[in-house]
Amino acid sequence: MAVETRPSSPYDDQKAGTAGLRKRVAVFRQAGYLENYLQAIFDAVPALRGGTLLIGGDGRFHNDVAIRTAAAMAVANGVARVLIGRDGLMSTPSASSLIRAHGADGGIVFTASHNPAGPDGDFGIKFNMAGGGQATAALTEDFYRRSLAMTEFRIEAEPGLDLSTIGTRTIGETTIEVIDPLEAYADQMAGLFDFPAMRDWLAAGHRVCFDAMHAVTGPYAREILCRHLGAPDAAVINADPLPDFGGGHPDPNLIHARELVETAFGADAPDLCGASDGDGDRNMILGPGLFVSPGDSLAMLAANLDAIPAYAAGLAGAARSMPTSRAIDAVAAQRGFECHETPTGWKFFCNLLDAGRATICGEESFGTSSNHTREKDGLWAFLAWLNVLAARDTDLPTLARAHWREFGRHYYQRHDYEGVDAAAADVAVSALRERLVELPDTVHDGWHLTAADDFAYTDPVDGSQAESQGLRLCFGDRARIVLRLSGTGTSGATIRLYLERYEAPDGDLDRDPAEALAPLAELAEQLIGIRRHTGRDAPSVIT
Repeated sequence: MAVETRPSSPYDDQKAGTAGLRKRVAVFRQAGYLENYLQAIFDAVPALRGGTLLIGGDGRFHNDVAIRTAAAMAVANGVARVLIGRDGLMSTPSASSLIRAHGADGGIVFTASHNPAGPDGDFGIKFNMAGGGQATAALTEDFYRRSLAMTEFRIEAEPGLDLSTIGTRTIGETTIEVIDPLEAYADQMAGLFDFPAMRDWLAAGHRVCFDAMHAVTGPYAREILCRHLGAPDAAVINADPLPDFGGGHPDPNLIHARELVETAFGADAPDLCGASDGDGDRNMILGPGLFVSPGDSLAMLAANLDAIPAYAAGLAGAARSMPTSRAIDAVAAQRGFECHETPTGWKFFCNLLDAGRATICGEESFGTSSNHTREKDGLWAFLAWLNVLAARDTDLPTLARAHWREFGRHYYQRHDYEGVDAAAADVAVSALRERLVELPDTVHDGWHLTAADDFAYTDPVDGSQAESQGLRLCFGDRARIVLRLSGTGTSGATIRLYLERYEAPDGDLDRDPAEALAPLAELAEQLIGIRRHTGRDAPSVIT
């Protein structure tokens, strides 16, 4: 064992957002940049010394280099046990579950989530704490503060790791295990879902199509859908993880998963289609000729989750991020369980999950999961839908329309304006924030604006608070307009505009969402002026 202490330099751009530190690959390839931030993690989490650390990644370019670097630094920083996914691959929800299963003191996942990859693409680091939840804002702030003062880092000179072979190796006082995360994840899913019923449903001639987008969920989907449930290999498309995700954008939405969308809306559509993103935490759900919006997916699963063995006793509660459709609220009101509204960021769900006050959670950014882990889980959502369809012996469009006839329909869209000049984006948001006090109890083109605020949250478990989480314009139960800035990009700013309109169960439930929301979109432009502030005539992406 040859531990080296090497000089480092502070980097002032290592401030992490809610989803970790994301930058261009070229930034992470700077001398000492990666090591600087990793050393900050080891210094800020003393339980790692003599403890257990999980390491994995989504397979994007630079993943293998980063994993070997992290393992070498773990050895040098006294970590007793290091668990690494075979070939360096490990989905974000799988990592969270493994942290919990092994009682690990933390986990480092190398991912930039749904961002493009390759030498000119993006890279990222996220840290999950003991218990599997995302690092708190206070902890990521500590990482950043320490990185600014970093002068040296510790690293094992030549660990020489073979990431392709399952096995154990001891380096100094550290045991490094290369493990197979697929088996553990498949076993976990088998304990949640009715695999025999799902297998019979597929054997009866029903078909599924899952698009892994050449990202980390490909091997997981093959393992479960094909090997455990008997679906043909062709049921998983773009299944091989590639360092550049096949040149695509691994974001499961109507734009970037075009191949899957064409399949779902084609003449011979499978019964269920789904996709996940780069690190496996997002999902998109489609049926024959139907896109299920994330808010509808959350609400419909919540209404039918008792058909799945692990959730047969019912829901302790549900939670959604503030911008997410209020469809889940309608289900909770009728079924009599708690429904919590939190800021955006999965970490805000973790206290509710740990306290037993939520069974299912969801975000409008294509994130859905349950209390089986502390991250959103794209493949879990797909399997949940498969189990529900098999148990209810119905098809997805029929189930969706029956849901709307019972609870009403929340027409919903998110308009993303990507790569906007940051100053212009700030002006657009600030201008609306300054007008919030004067807007309530006004009428605009027949829309009565009943409330306007900058969403603030008090955690019902520990009392912690979060301010300025997004601007809300509410028209009673009839509609909402929400505006916020996103922190998931690596260049410019992203403005997100959310439009939501409720239609009662006896109303018109089969309208095109764009048509139903067009008047609200026009009103949003009048009240906010995104076009005027940014010069953008249209959103980059509508989902």
